[in-house]
Parts: sequence; structure tokens; C-alpha cells
Amino acid sequence: MPAPPDPVPSIGPVAFSLQFGGNDIHYDLSHLPCPRLVRPLAQELSQIGGDDGTMSGKDAFRDAIRAVRLFVEFVAAAEPGQADDFALDDLESELLDAFEGHLARAFPKGSGQPYQLLETVVRLLRAVHESVPDAFSAEMHGRIGFTATTVERRTSKPLDAYPLPVFERMEAVALADVREIRDRILRGERMAEGGQDPETGGWGRLENVLWHVARLGPLTNDIVRQHRPLRALGGIRAVNSHLFLTKADMVPFLTLLICQTGFEPECAKTLKADCLSNPARGFVSIAYVKKRAYQHTHKTMRVSDGGALHYPGGLLRLALRLTQRAREVAGTDSLWVLALDAGVRDVYRDGRTHTARDAVPWMARHRIDEMKDRGGGAVSMNMRRLRKSHKSRNNLRAGGILDDFVSGHTKEVAAGHYADIEAHREVHEQAVEDGLRESLDVALAAPVVLDDDGSRLDDGAQDLEPEEVRATLGTDNDVWLASCRDYYSSPWARKKGAGCPVAVWGCLECPNAVFTTRHLPSLLSFLDFLEAQREEYAAAEWKARYGLAWERIVNDIRPKFSTEQIATATAIAEAGGPRLSLPAQFVELIS
Repeated sequence: MPAPPDPVPSIGPVAFSLQFGGNDIHYDLSHLPCPRLVRPLAQELSQIGGDDGTMSGKDAFRDAIRAVRLFVEFVAAAEPGQADDFALDDLESELLDAFEGHLARAFPKGSGQPYQLLETVVRLLRAVHESVPDAFSAEMHGRIGFTATTVERRTSKPLDAYPLPVFERMEAVALADVREIRDRILRGERMAEGGQDPETGGWGRLENVLWHVARLGPLTNDIVRQHRPLRALGGIRAVNSHLFLTKADMVPFLTLLICQTGFEPECAKTLKADCLSNPARGFVSIAYVKKRAYQHTHKTMRVSDGGALHYPGGLLRLALRLTQRAREVAGTDSLWVLALDAGVRDVYRDGRTHTARDAVPWMARHRIDEMKDRGGGAVSMNMRRLRKSHKSRNNLRAGGILDDFVSGHTKEVAAGHYADIEAHREVHEQAVEDGLRESLDVALAAPVVLDDDGSRLDDGAQDLEPEEVRATLGTDNDVWLASCRDYYSSPWARKKGAGCPVAVWGCLECPNAVFTTRHLPSLLSFLDFLEAQREEYAAAEWKARYGLAWERIVNDIRPKFSTEQIATATAIAEAGGPRLSLPAQFVELIS
């Protein structure tokens, strides 16, 4: 008998720890079925999660773990006899398709959950394949090249930009507030230099308290309880605000920075003290981290630099100057370090921010909340909309040309999320109309109109030979509405040298046509006929049949003649009667 195979080693615990917001969180997936499948998936999860990973939100990471749990539970139910030994090389494309169908049935129609869960699983399987190229078969490798076959991504309406007056108002008041913050802190520093130790000079004088704060850090509740005169100075926050930024100060600072640069709010909040680099020729680079950019999280933005606050580089240099003391006290390299009741700290490190809530009094103080948003509602603070509004303004300045305003995104993302928004609907519709008009103008040359003496009444670029002018003033080349320059050289002829096949009013669109006062009665009679036909057809059908001919007469031909010429031609046309002014071919056509 052959020797029995070596026993399969047992699978140890599947657990790992990650930091979210600076706090360690332990995750244990050992209880899940299919441990040989869970382990590589958990390994990839541990690589993308946490403060330093591309999935830095606890809620998003919890959803990813849920996706893994649902997937392995489905595999265990589909392969009950192999669950304990089920590994990566056992995965087949049919199983992933079956999981997709299971998700589609488990959630109500229209839900975006099936696609999101399947997208997470496929993303992890792709990462596993990169780590272990031989883990999957060729069919399975091809299947993870796309996310879904039946379930669809739930499409959401792109966030709209603020109305331009609202955006410009927010940018203007934020700039004014930043200037006031600058003056307040610089004034507080001067007061601190003129103060003395409050233990000898007294705690009731503001300059002495600021002298203490500048050297030992911001006031706390313990210090206030020890020195009762401090209560008369306005409290802890009022005193500390003379030397440190406050949470209320972050609203105008972040608003102005995003309005000027179009930064993602989460990127603007996590800037570091060494974010500026490579200053040259009035520009400087801003280094920042965009965690949701997957493998390309570290990015730079080139912005204008100068000694004024309307330059993004100048704004960040001022922020570095005003927060320098707070960084020294806190011992951090973060840019935004504020003075709170419990001391100084990096308020955006753990992700718990309340900028929108802090903006409510700021909006009310500047009466921005009384302005009208799109749809007629009141304006509220949304810093993501500030970024969208910055992109929208650049889009309008660039005339909608993606290459001129795309920054930090692909053309597809810029078009779908920043160009195709409600704020640009009127611009896009006008662009389509202008494009169609331009195409029509190129395809349809301006009509040639001559006076009785052969002089040009139109502004067209076509040149007429003297022989053509003489022939046009005669009657030999007349074709009812116009005089044809060459009946046997029609642009619509089926073969060279054949007669013109266009019937009746095709001359209105033909480059061979020349219009004179001799043809004016026929043109005016035909125009009356077109107006009468409005009663016979629906508006859309009338426009399709006669719209172009009507526009050519009303906009391009009739205005070239004088009022006297039109009056004479009208009288001549009316004297002959409407049907006498129409050719027999046309009367036969409409009868």
C-alpha cells in the first residue's frame, strides 16, 4: 500500500490590526468559512486599509469586510463539501457570476449595493492576482478583468456648482476674513512682546496674559480656575485667539483655499507644513495626499505665488506663519493646528471635522444664507460644491474645452463630474446651437443678391464674372425664384453635365442662384405661400418642410433690398394674384 499523504497543516488565525484616526482597531476573520480563501483576501484588505492606506474611512473598510464575508459564505454554500479546503485555484468564473446573480436577487431592484459589493470582491481578487500571478486560471483571470455582467452601477446625479454670484461672494468674504485673522494674530503678537510675566505684572492685563501664552502655550481651564482675573478678559477662547487659529477661523481659510485652487476638501485639511516646494517665476508647487487615488496618492499642484492673499501660494505662506507657534507647542508637522479648550491639536488628523456645522454662523454673519441657490432654496455650506464651483468657473473660462481646464482627473471624469452639471446646461445648449449654425453656414453659402445695375447687395465671398452679371440681368437664365449661373453645373446633379434635379425652391440653397429685383415678386409670393402653410401642418413638420427656405428669404435675401424695392415688388405680386405668381410646376405639385 502507498504511504498516506502528509496531513494538511491547519490554518492559523486570520486577524490583523489597522489604525484609523490614530486608533488601533483589531479585525478577526478567523470565524469565516473557507479559511484558505479568506487568508489572501484578508492580506490584501490589510494592505489597503488604515490611515496610510487607500481606504482610510472606517465605514468604507467595514463595508469591504462585509463584501468578503458575503462572498466566502456564498462559496461555502455553493461548495459545502470543499469549504474547508477551498483555495484560490478552486475559484472559477462561473462561481463569480453566480455570486453576482445571488447579490442581484438579495437586494431590491435599483439598489447600488450589489455592484458595490461585487466591485470590492473583484478589486481584491485583482490584487491577489498581482501578488500571485499563477493563482487563477486563464478564464478566471479574464473574468476579473471586468466587474459585472448583469448588475449595474447605480448612477448618481453629479453635485452641482454654486451659482456664480454665490461662489464669488463666498470667496470675497473669506478673503476679507482671512485678512482680519491675520491682523488679529499679528496684533496679539505685538501685545505679547510688550507684556510681562503676569505673576508680577498681574493677570488682569491682556498683554501680560499673552506674554504667558506666547511662552508656555494656550490657556486651559486649570489656569483660569487658578487666576480669577482672567474671566474678565473674555474667556479661554477669546484670549487664545489672539495668538492661535480657532475652529471658526478654518471656515474662511479653507473656503478661500478651495475657491482659489479647487482642492479636494480632505486634501486641503491634511496639508503638511512642508507642502510648498519649487518656487520659480511666480509659481510654487503644493504637495498633498489624496488617499482615495489608490496607487497614486501623493500628488502636486502648481499654483501662482506672490505676496498677496489672492495668490494661493501667498495664502498658504500666511497660514504657515500664523500656525507656526501652535505646531511648536503640539510637536507636529501638520499645517492646521488650532487652539481648543484642551490645548493645541491637529483637528483634522482623526477625520472628525465639523466644518459645515462651524460654517453656519459664518454664513449667517455675512448673510450668504439669504442668497438663493439653484432651485430657489437657501444656500448652505458644502466644500465639495466649492471645489465643483472652482472647476465650473475654469470650464466657463476655457469655453468648455476639456484640455484647458482638466486638472487632477482624466477627461472622462472631468466631463462626467465637472462639466456635465446643471450649471453648464445653458452654455452647452448654446454651444450645440452655435455649432449647428456654424455647420449650416459652412455648408450653405450666403445667397448672391444683385441690384438693378448689377452691383452686389450681399456680403458674400463669391465672385461673379462680368459675363455672368450681364446674363443674370437678362431673362434667359431665369428659373422662377432666381437666375441660374449654370443650369448644367448643379452641385446636386447626379452626373457631370446633367441638368439641375432640384425642384421648385431648391434655388434658395444653391450656390449657383443669383437673386435680383426681377425675382423679388416671386420670392414674396412664395413667402406668402409658406406663411399660409403654417395653418396646414404642425409646427415641427412645417419647419422640416419649409423652415430653411423661409429663413433664407426672411433673413438672407429680403433684407438686402431697399424698402422701396420691396414695396414695388409686393404691389406687382399682388396685382398678378397669388397663383399667377407661382410656376405651373409648383401649382401642380401642391394641388
